Amino acid sequence: MKDIAIYGAGGFGREVACLLKKINEQTSQWDLIGFFDDGKECGYSTEYGDVLGGIEQLNSFSSSLSIVIAIGSPKTAETILNRITNSLIDFPNIFSPDTIFLDSDNISFGRGNIICSGCLFSCNVKIGNFNTFNGFITVGHDTTIGDFNSLMPAVRISGNVTLGNRNFLGVSAVVLQQIRIGNDTVIGANSTVLRKTKDGNTYVGTPASIVKY
Repeated sequence: MKDIAIYGAGGFGREVACLLKKINEQTSQWDLIGFFDDGKECGYSTEYGDVLGGIEQLNSFSSSLSIVIAIGSPKTAETILNRITNSLIDFPNIFSPDTIFLDSDNISFGRGNIICSGCLFSCNVKIGNFNTFNGFITVGHDTTIGDFNSLMPAVRISGNVTLGNRNFLGVSAVVLQQIRIGNDTVIGANSTVLRKTKDGNTYVGTPASIVKY
């Protein structure tokens, strides 16, 4: 078993701890040694392990360690990664045992991705780095997803979709076929994207349209 820790001791971090437990029930892979979190004191205890420190303690960790960045905010996850300088750290992909690949030979993943329970990936799908698929998500054929995207539960991505970087898709959001979503876009819960979006905006509704705050 390989030592692993979770960056982020909040609700999603604890869900990832449960996911690691499920993986180990199938095949013993991971020894969860605890959490790293800049917002909680060293020694703070959860039901799945203690907080070992923050970024300073992680960067001074003296042995090989896998890290899962369990942070829902795409920009925050990217910032944390850029602050990790320890060469002994690696970032594995974490797949729920019940993940469905319609063609496992025709899909690619980068590193640091989290795939939670009930997700399905079709054929000719290309996934980048540090994306979160937070349960019961479907990704259609010929879809490309970049880096640091957070997809909340029950998101539906149709075929021939392109998703750039640092996008956040709320619970049960739908992206129809051949749509391109660029970067830094928020799609609200239960919203349906019918046309190409403009970077840096928030879209809500069916059809999804820009809202300003």
